[in-house]
Amino acid sequence: MISISRQIILTVSLGLAVVASARAQDWPTRNVSVVIPLPPGVASDITARVVFEEVGRRVGQTFVIENRPGAGGVIGANVVAKAPPDGHTALVYGALASATALYARLPFDTLNDFAPVVPFGQQPLAVVAVPGRFKDLGDLVAQAKAKPGALNYGSAGVGSASHFGAERLITSAGLRVQHIPFKGGEYFTEVIAGRVDFTVGPLATLINFIRDRKVVALAVSAKQRSVLLPEVPTLIEAGISSDAIYPFYSPVFVPAKTPRPVIEKLHDEVTRALAVPPVQERLLKIGMEPMPMSVAEFETFFREDVAANQALVQAAGIPKQE
Repeated sequence: MISISRQIILTVSLGLAVVASARAQDWPTRNVSVVIPLPPGVASDITARVVFEEVGRRVGQTFVIENRPGAGGVIGANVVAKAPPDGHTALVYGALASATALYARLPFDTLNDFAPVVPFGQQPLAVVAVPGRFKDLGDLVAQAKAKPGALNYGSAGVGSASHFGAERLITSAGLRVQHIPFKGGEYFTEVIAGRVDFTVGPLATLINFIRDRKVVALAVSAKQRSVLLPEVPTLIEAGISSDAIYPFYSPVFVPAKTPRPVIEKLHDEVTRALAVPPVQERLLKIGMEPMPMSVAEFETFFREDVAANQALVQAAGIPKQE
């Protein structure tokens, strides 16, 4: 026989579940603020605008994109971390895992203040150099091992995808290479000029230069070949361990304690929008490839990505940023 206290607990739990389900059915009840902690025009910004425009049409509300750049994305992320957990504020921030590993102090607790929802997709990184500099990736590795510290690579700055992507490759292959950080796209100009030996950058940035043969793609940092460069081998096919792959993806988060049914509904609506052919075509043009995951799968993926970035910072000896 169930005790009266247990009956009360069950009744309350059932009532809360019904309320949460009702909230999910009603969500969104007003415009949704989508914070992009980066300047307009970057891949995450473009992706969010394309996808949430479609989501907005489906749910009958407007998803307002708010660009709040600063401190490598930390300022905008903190706005979402402190927002009411009701599903009406979201964050699109692909560098959250790397920022968690890189910064000595953050105004939020990454794993406890955010709830992962869904990845829009991933942009494979490519290892590139000027034509004739290396025969292939194996030649780059061989030269780096023959003369430790003689080669250099450029990045868009400390903590950028081009920095962490290169360091993941270097650490995995056991190389010693000089890092030359630049501001923004300057690093790629130096690669094209031949003053920097190579870089590991997002395909969205590199694809036109690769097609124009200003640079050569030696490999892509992904488990599978890119549909944009099907002739270019992956790092694994080029003889490098899978540990060298650096995932560069565009994800959606909401404040922690957002009701699970609301998270699931947001996930499902984004997933449906990503399946619309015109949306797929527009994302592919900027190098965004599918990365389908359930909420639970993405939660696990994100926790593992945070841990992997923390391990990379330690292994590569990357100084913590203040």
